[in-house]
Amino acid sequence: MAKKIRLKKNQFFLFLLVCTVNYGQAVRKYSNEFMNIGVDAAALGMANAVTASTADVNSGYWNPAGLMNLEDHQLALMHANYFANIAQYDYIGYASPIDDRSAWGISLIRFGVDDILNTTELIDSQGNIDYNRISLFSTADYGFTFSYARKLPVPGFQYGVNAKVIRRIIGKFADSWGFGFDVGLQFEKNNWKFGLMVRDITTTYNVWNINEKEYQKIADAVPGQNQELPESTEITAPKAQLGLSKKFIIRYDYSIMAAANVNMRFAKTNDLISSDFVSVDPALGFEFGYTDLVFVRAGVGNFQNVEQLDNTNKVGFQPNIGLGFKYKGIQVDYALTDLGNQSAALYSNIFSLKVDLSLFRN
Repeated sequence: MAKKIRLKKNQFFLFLLVCTVNYGQAVRKYSNEFMNIGVDAAALGMANAVTASTADVNSGYWNPAGLMNLEDHQLALMHANYFANIAQYDYIGYASPIDDRSAWGISLIRFGVDDILNTTELIDSQGNIDYNRISLFSTADYGFTFSYARKLPVPGFQYGVNAKVIRRIIGKFADSWGFGFDVGLQFEKNNWKFGLMVRDITTTYNVWNINEKEYQKIADAVPGQNQELPESTEITAPKAQLGLSKKFIIRYDYSIMAAANVNMRFAKTNDLISSDFVSVDPALGFEFGYTDLVFVRAGVGNFQNVEQLDNTNKVGFQPNIGLGFKYKGIQVDYALTDLGNQSAALYSNIFSLKVDLSLFRN
């Protein structure tokens, strides 16, 4: 079993490294995709259709304008396995009101693969295989986000801004720094909520530093390929989400929240609606609540045009379900979901924790 896991890790690393060394100074459809996986099992259970309704510490990720709904300090945690337990995905977030018209938050996301076998020096200068020359390394992506939200003078409107720092490390082979911004807006009227989130609004710019000495060790891994040192910059194109939600109260104790998202990429993809200018992928989510204590969630999204073996297209989609329990400021959520919008990974069991820190105040 251990050998199989190590083999999978090596295959995953080779795929990742090939993608990295082929980066040039161009806009990429799927650059920095680890930042699009999502956080919070409650949101994942609703197929990520929370742009309009997000209203807690996790708003720093989904729509920073939602931080204005915080009443006190909050902390959130999430851990998940990705690619059949090969990669680890971790998230921590903290947010707090500043005053009655502003709030702030910080969060950190790590997506990493650890203990990868480095076999670039497996064969010595005499042509002999020496297993003592094998070493271990990790590849990890980090996303640090600082969020700020504020109410606008117009009643019902609030906005938020994210400043992001991206750090990506592939052992001693390559590393990069990236910087970008997100902007979010929410509006509420007559219990209807509307949301807009634009990610990487200024484009997120990554600069790679490639270790030339280490690169030469793999330059001839595939004959005739990767002979030249790749360019060292990449640009992440903007993406936008429009959201709508409303919460219906039924006989005081019961509630149903319905939410919808329209997710847009400004490139041609396999999304349900696709053109050279923009591609659109809708998502729907529902949350049934009982006395703000127990929650049942469901959602459907990731509508894709999937090409079949006979060259015809079939619309595929991704269903999600989830549960939540909240008691005295502690909320535990669960989701059964396929992590990531463009992922081919298997469904995963996701748990997340959210804590109102006022619980520990005397």
